Amino acid sequence: MHNYRELKVWQQSVDFAVEVYKQTKSLPPEEKYGLTSQIRRSAVSVASNIAEGAGRNTNGEFNQFLGIAYGSSCELDTQLIIANKLNFINDQTFEELETGYLGLQRMIYSLKKSIR
Repeated sequence: MHNYRELKVWQQSVDFAVEVYKQTKSLPPEEKYGLTSQIRRSAVSVASNIAEGAGRNTNGEFNQFLGIAYGSSCELDTQLIIANKLNFINDQTFEELETGYLGLQRMIYSLKKSIR
């Protein structure tokens, strides 16, 4: 088992989820239960799956949950692209968020490689 609170990737994913919440406050009210909710749940899922995997008994299980976290970041990518194409978030906000989740993806991938 790993202490997820000590993992830099978990710390960054929590900070990123908070940023996603802040940046999605301005999405249209009619998207509250649609795209806004989906985006937020995907961002939270990244951090949550890292934590859950770290709490498992084996590195194999941890690796599996890191894969799920990576998948959630890809889901988030898709949702943010859609929000940007619908002009719900501007290009600058999209690029800032993109930098964040691409960085998380690199960190998750590196951690997966190191525990194999």
